Amino acid sequence: MEKPGDELAHILVVDDEGAIRYSVSKTLQRVGYHVSAASSGEEALDMLTNEHFDVVLTDIRMPGISGVELLASIKDKSPDAIVILMTGYASLGTAVEALRLGAHDYLVKPSSSQDIRLSVSRGLERARALQRRRILLDTIQSSVQELTGQDLDEKDKSDDTVNHRRRMPPKPGTDLGTMTLGPLTIFPGRYQIAVGERPIDLTPTEFDLLLYLAAHRGRVVPCHELVREVRGYVVEEREAREVIRPHISNLRRKLKAAGQNPDLIVNVRGIGYRLSEQQRE
Repeated sequence: MEKPGDELAHILVVDDEGAIRYSVSKTLQRVGYHVSAASSGEEALDMLTNEHFDVVLTDIRMPGISGVELLASIKDKSPDAIVILMTGYASLGTAVEALRLGAHDYLVKPSSSQDIRLSVSRGLERARALQRRRILLDTIQSSVQELTGQDLDEKDKSDDTVNHRRRMPPKPGTDLGTMTLGPLTIFPGRYQIAVGERPIDLTPTEFDLLLYLAAHRGRVVPCHELVREVRGYVVEEREAREVIRPHISNLRRKLKAAGQNPDLIVNVRGIGYRLSEQQRE
């Protein structure tokens, strides 16, 4: 089902066969999408240089630049781009490679109009979730900087130990967007956090959960809200608890393995999760 606002999305359809380009484009135009088309990977790259597209649907087998090569090029320039691959020659190896390179979906031609629209709609949901994540990162960074400044104002600003813990200088190769949250150092571009010198690799979902809880600390966040804001879809609270529980469990396990108190994330039974204020040392 298309969501309100989807009709504003700009879609690029890439296929060397004119009939397929026309058919897929019409399928999407009928539900209100703004659709452009390219007959080759080379033409698509030129268009992508000059225009923004919310979703790119591309055939895999094309003369010149293939769909998989186009996918890799798009992801290299824009890691969050939503790309859907289409093929009339389905194979497990190609599907695995496409997903490994970051394809959102993999459609076998001829695909029904319903399947095409559903895949695009889900891609747009994912795009919106990624956009919310970027806004969330900006909000958290501002909040952390404000909280850090307040903490330092309450203490002796000449205390070099506190100053070092709160404002650790970036090490060579460290992202400029690094944030400090209590005992944790957060590296937004790498889905990674660190406790002291010890790095902790997180999945994108674990990372986004931690940041969302940090942005909303001081209140208990229900699971359906976590699913909606972190995963990008809507479910009832009961189902949401089953979705979120394993991610929280894995996140706690990784914190514990790094020597950090796993109870930084508190389960308020029957309501949701909150980030413990104990982390603000």
